[in-house]
Amino acid sequence: MKNSIYLLIISLSFAACSGGDDPKPAENTAPTVPVLSLPVDNKLCLDNNVSFQWQASTDAEKDVIAYQIQIAKDNAFSQIAMTLDNASLSTSTLQLDKNTAYYWRVKATDTKGLSSAYSSTFKFYTSGEAVVNHLPFLPELISPTFNAALSTTTTSLKWNASDVDASDVLTYDVYFGTANPPTAKVSENASSKSFDVTLQPTTQYYWKIVVKDNKGGETVGQVWKFKTN
Repeated sequence: MKNSIYLLIISLSFAACSGGDDPKPAENTAPTVPVLSLPVDNKLCLDNNVSFQWQASTDAEKDVIAYQIQIAKDNAFSQIAMTLDNASLSTSTLQLDKNTAYYWRVKATDTKGLSSAYSSTFKFYTSGEAVVNHLPFLPELISPTFNAALSTTTTSLKWNASDVDASDVLTYDVYFGTANPPTAKVSENASSKSFDVTLQPTTQYYWKIVVKDNKGGETVGQVWKFKTN
């Protein structure tokens, strides 16, 4: 009986001592990634006055969210045409260049300064006066990923490409090698969006795609790179 009372007193004393700790404040989390709405991907805009819309992000801590929209002339966003901070879920009409391919994306930031990743990238074309053919969009990298390190003796170069003129037939020239930019054309007028190459160890490789339509238009892609171990 005495032992039971003694253990009870010790337990109560421990609880009294440990119960005074303050709870840790909840960790802030970034908002969810925005989802783009308009203009839809691969859209031919019949006017160069364009407005943008996207779906709202959510925030676990119910923080107020602001958005940044980036509009560029390339899908690597190295040629930024416009950046708008503190945007809401849409923009007023923006005047852009005519007969130009544009790429856009959005990210969300909460009031504590934590940002989501950028959304997926959508692309569209602004129509020009008396334009019969629109150039293909810039090719999109699939694999190997940019700056990848491979431990293989072969790999398949893969990309994606599209054209706002749905009836156009696209073909591809592949440039690949150790020079930057690559000058060796290893495939010409191919219809496939992949090309197999043989690799040497401990070597840096560069490659690019030229996208051509059947009306004489062509778009030169940016240089991508990877290395072997």
